Amino acid sequence: MRAIDVLIADDERRVLDELESMLRADPRVREILRAATGSEALRLLAEREVDAAFLDIHMPGLSGFDLARAVSRFAEPPAIVFVTADEAGAIEAFDVQAVDFILKPIRRERLQRAVGRILALRDSPLGPDAPPDESIPVRVGNAMRVVHRSDVRWVQAQGDYSRLVTETESHLIREPISELEQRWHDAGFIRVHRSYLVLRDAITAVRLVGAHPTLTVAGEEVPVSRRSIPIVREAMLRPREAGR
Repeated sequence: MRAIDVLIADDERRVLDELESMLRADPRVREILRAATGSEALRLLAEREVDAAFLDIHMPGLSGFDLARAVSRFAEPPAIVFVTADEAGAIEAFDVQAVDFILKPIRRERLQRAVGRILALRDSPLGPDAPPDESIPVRVGNAMRVVHRSDVRWVQAQGDYSRLVTETESHLIREPISELEQRWHDAGFIRVHRSYLVLRDAITAVRLVGAHPTLTVAGEEVPVSRRSIPIVREAMLRPREAGR
């Protein structure tokens, strides 16, 4: 596995030093470029190709969002990770297709998860045909956060809303399950019931006989409708694809 080259940009030297120190301690990271402004970051990114850019949102010159939009026009744009104290920026981060959104103060394990996400995206066996991960803004109390589609294990319909269930939590979003089904089909999600959409690779047990067919996903039993049994059987026969 080739280590990644990254750029970090923040107008606070203390944050840059902290971010660089944490990234240098990760053997999956090779070269680190530093920038103190958005304009300096754009110049460096135009001169050097990197795998990812870790950006503050509020910087002199170009903001992190401006920078993300600018590099999206590159032939091979880097993955964007926002590292910020601005919780309200989660929705706009979703709009510019950031792969992750980390709130300050920075935690080492959270940064390591972001590096893992970048590597998974880069090394997907599906290559350029792999569907990009999707960031979904969710409300937690009075703050906004981002949940990644790759962390979702199953979805439950609740009227015009959908509940996204990960390994550790769930979030209600205002989007019908039918729209998620269409958009997430190529990412390995299958409709197993009118009220349930599941990630095929997260299924750990299948029980399709008896009066109440079920799947086990992330430790929970999910019902399977009779009409969906052939779809489930066909999906389970296909080889699993890592790197979703």
